[in-house]
Amino acid sequence: MEKYLIQKGDSLSSVAERFSVKDAQALRNFHNTHCPLGDLLAYDLVPGKELLIPQDKQYLKKDEEISDPLNGFDDEMPFAEKCAESEQEETDKKKENENSTGSSGPHEGKYFVVQKGTCQCNQGFKFPKFKVTSHQKHYWNDADGEADYLAVTEDDTQFDPPAQSFGHCKLKPSSGGYLPCTYAPAGKWTKAYEKVKVMNKSCITEISELMCTSGGKITILKHGQQSEPGKSHVAKASATEQHVYNPIMDFNEFQEESGMNYGMAW
Repeated sequence: MEKYLIQKGDSLSSVAERFSVKDAQALRNFHNTHCPLGDLLAYDLVPGKELLIPQDKQYLKKDEEISDPLNGFDDEMPFAEKCAESEQEETDKKKENENSTGSSGPHEGKYFVVQKGTCQCNQGFKFPKFKVTSHQKHYWNDADGEADYLAVTEDDTQFDPPAQSFGHCKLKPSSGGYLPCTYAPAGKWTKAYEKVKVMNKSCITEISELMCTSGGKITILKHGQQSEPGKSHVAKASATEQHVYNPIMDFNEFQEESGMNYGMAW
């Protein structure tokens, strides 16, 4: 994160362009998320005040979106291309290693989120449920196909209730208290699990995140699935102990047959 002293004539768009931030909205969202309440921005910049500049890739333009400062002269291009190529090779190696080991990375052991799950905003006070609108096809851990267990995907950014979903917003203080929440999604859910898709949309898990245009960060409070034993629980359970609880069941055979868990990101 970098600090910039606002100059006369500056605008959110001009500063965003200068520091290669995606756009004015992304710059404003980042500043409002990380600054003290007294420094919250509306849309006009005040000369002499500090503006927080993001340096995380998610807020910055991609390389191809940044205008070429050499105006067509490619004296430095070979080095830039070499860096980009090296970075791509490193990313490919990580993906290859992840696929070969069967690891789900940060999603391993995390539950997929269903419609009856709840979320929270770090600037709000209430915890709404999800509203799945991207499909009516796939359910997690529910053979009866109840709507409560519809899988939530990266495109499902609506909540129940739809109005004032998170109650009031801490980013909007007033003399009478905080103003009502005016939630609006700033894009799709991030940190979705790309290996599992529904209608070509990645499913979200307990670690997924969503930004609000007001500056709030939304995370998962409860995934909403029923509490059921996962594959790791079955694999680690003692057959001798299970025989005491259920003597008519061949638990060793059950362990061998349990090769898949449908509710977790493996």
